[in-house]
Amino acid sequence: MSAVAFDATLWDEPITGIGLYTRELHRALCETGLEVQRWGARHSGEAPRGRISRTGWTLGHLPAWLQARQPSLYHAVSNFNLPLQRTRGVPYVLTVHDLVPLLLPETVSARFRWQFRLWLARSLEVAQQVICVSETTRKSVLERFSVNPRKLHVVHHGVDHVERVAPPDVTTVKWLDALGLETPWVLYAGALDARKNVELVLRAIERLHDGGQRVTLVLAGQRWFGSGRIEQELRRVRDRGVDVRPLGYLADPVFYALMKRAGVFIFPSRYEGFGLPPLEAMRLGVPTIISTEGSLPEICGDGAAQVAPDDVNGLAELLSSWLTSSSERERWAGKAKARAADFSWRNAARLTASLYSALR
Repeated sequence: MSAVAFDATLWDEPITGIGLYTRELHRALCETGLEVQRWGARHSGEAPRGRISRTGWTLGHLPAWLQARQPSLYHAVSNFNLPLQRTRGVPYVLTVHDLVPLLLPETVSARFRWQFRLWLARSLEVAQQVICVSETTRKSVLERFSVNPRKLHVVHHGVDHVERVAPPDVTTVKWLDALGLETPWVLYAGALDARKNVELVLRAIERLHDGGQRVTLVLAGQRWFGSGRIEQELRRVRDRGVDVRPLGYLADPVFYALMKRAGVFIFPSRYEGFGLPPLEAMRLGVPTIISTEGSLPEICGDGAAQVAPDDVNGLAELLSSWLTSSSERERWAGKAKARAADFSWRNAARLTASLYSALR
């Protein structure tokens, strides 16, 4: 049986949500006994692309590699990046994470939006099996594209990777201690992306501040398309004396050590195809608040409290209640861990491998 060719075009790049999915699913698939080769990474793996762009390699070079090497199948994991034509004898599997460029067009560039729409439409045609990371994503695909629903399958992410992250070193612990985050504080983690709705958190914390309850908000995440408006709002509330601390991107050992210390994790996104950060916080036993939109209620279930994405008063009241009650935080921490225990990369790999078997 020939090897599975696995899309690794994000392998040697800064790790994003899809990059983490790539690494964790590859690791878990290999643990099932499959031979899964990494194709298209910049430098590593069995078929590196070198200096060629991801798009250039996928459209211009990958078809010839597939024809020459004849793997048992090719699995593209980045929403739409399959060759435009099928390769004789090599079935295609595609993972679709979300439809953000189509559902929230203002959050991406016009160029990327058109690339996404056209290439995804074609990829859905040529793929024999399509993995959707949530039922929310599956429904979005069916609503917007003409595709056979029988080839769409929901396979959730795992979240147990947070337990394999190396513990922080002495320097990291000292740095975290130096932040002075002693009383229960609030953490948001994710890009400063327009759809993430960080403004809701800023305004809720500001409302508590104006009412005499001083709360520290920590932001962990990099700038993103459309982050200018969020940064302007951030400057405004900080100028008013609200304690908001943007820390930017943090390496995994630092990030997860920081997350474990949070009193409350908040993720008020207006749309997610899956929503990994709140599930990570839940796995680590952090009381978590999410929005009522996208896949977040589906994924987090009763393990997280929910607020509407424009409900400043509701979020402020919930934060005030949790931050002043250790018993309430403990109760929600237990609910969070119980829910997150249902999501493992081993299970994701098992379901994915069963789809591979159906194509062989």
